[in-house]
Amino acid sequence: MKFLDEAKIFLKSGDGGPGSLSFRREKYVEYGGPDGGNGGRGGDIVFEAVDSLNTLIDFRYQQHFKAERGHHGMGRDRSGAAGETVTIKVPVGTQVLDEDKETLLADLTEVGQTLTILRGGDGGFGNAHYKSSTNRAPRRADPGWPGEERWVWLRLKLIADAGLVGLPNAGKSTFLSAVSRARPKVADYPFTTLYPHLGVIRNDDADFVLADIPGLIEGAHQGAGLGDRFLGHVERCGVLLHLVDGTQEDPAAAWRTVRHELEAYGDVLADKAEVLALNKTDALDEETIRTRKQALAEASGREVHAISGISGRGVKDVLRLLQQHIRSYRAAEAEAEAARRQAVDDLAASWHDD
Repeated sequence: MKFLDEAKIFLKSGDGGPGSLSFRREKYVEYGGPDGGNGGRGGDIVFEAVDSLNTLIDFRYQQHFKAERGHHGMGRDRSGAAGETVTIKVPVGTQVLDEDKETLLADLTEVGQTLTILRGGDGGFGNAHYKSSTNRAPRRADPGWPGEERWVWLRLKLIADAGLVGLPNAGKSTFLSAVSRARPKVADYPFTTLYPHLGVIRNDDADFVLADIPGLIEGAHQGAGLGDRFLGHVERCGVLLHLVDGTQEDPAAAWRTVRHELEAYGDVLADKAEVLALNKTDALDEETIRTRKQALAEASGREVHAISGISGRGVKDVLRLLQQHIRSYRAAEAEAEAARRQAVDDLAASWHDD
C-alpha cells in the first residue's frame, strides 16, 4: 500500500429540512387547524481515529464528503427525519488543519477519539409551531438552515516511542529490520527509504515502537533531497536514535549536518533526548572505531555507542537506553496531563464557588 501522509478534502454538513405548511382536513372536524411538522436536522461531519489505518491513501480517491440533508416535515404533525451523519475514519495521529494549513483544528491521538468538525443545519419550523391563541391558522413554514462547509488538510504524524534519524545510508533501515519484524527496503544507494516505516521492538519483556524516516541531507529544511517533511513523524517520539555511518571519513561532520537540520526544523525536535550511535562497526577495525568514536564524542559532547545492525554489536545496550528515555518521557507526559486536568478542575471549582 502506498504511503500518504497529507491530503486536502472538502467537507459539507447537511442542510436542515424545510418545515411543512399543512392543515388538518378530516370529516366532521370543522376547525382542524395547522398540523405541519418541523423539518429534520442535517447530518454532521465527524472524524474518528481508528487503529486499522496507517496511511491517508484513501483520501487520494475521495476528496469530497457531504452529509445527508434533513428530511422535510409533513402533515399530521410529522417531523422530518434527521440527515445521516458522515463519519470519516482516519489513522491515529492524524491532525486536522484549516485551509491555511497552519491553524490546528484537532489532533486525534487516541483510538476511538472523535471530533465533530461540522454540524448540520437545523430544520425549519412547520406552521404548527406558530399557532397561538391569536394566530389560529398560521401560513408560515420556514426553510431549513444551511449546513457548514470548508476545506481542511489532514496531516498524519505517526505515533512512535522512538525515532531514527541520520544521513541517507546511515544504516537506519537495516537497524530497524534487525531489531523488529519490519522489512523496509535496504540497498546501497542514497534515499532507499522513501517514506516512514514503523517497527515494534520487544526487548527485556518491554515493547516500544520505533519509526524510521527518510534520511536528511544538508539543506533539507529548504527542500534539498526529500526535504524535512517526514520529520513530523518523529515529533511525538520520546527519544531520537541518531545513527552515524562509521565507514565515512568524518562522522562528526555527518552528525553536525543532521543536528543543523533538526534545529532548523524547530525546538520540538532539537530539544528531544538523543542517543548517538556509530553504526556499521562490523566493517571497521577496533582502532578505527576508537578513533571515530572519540572524534564524534568531542564534536557532540555526548556519549557515543558503537553498534552494528548486521552483527548485532551494541544493539541490546542501545535498546535498553532507548527504553529508559521512553519511560522517563511517558512519566513526564503523564505528570503534565495530571497537572492539566487538576488545573481544569480547580478552575471549574472556582467558577462554582463564584
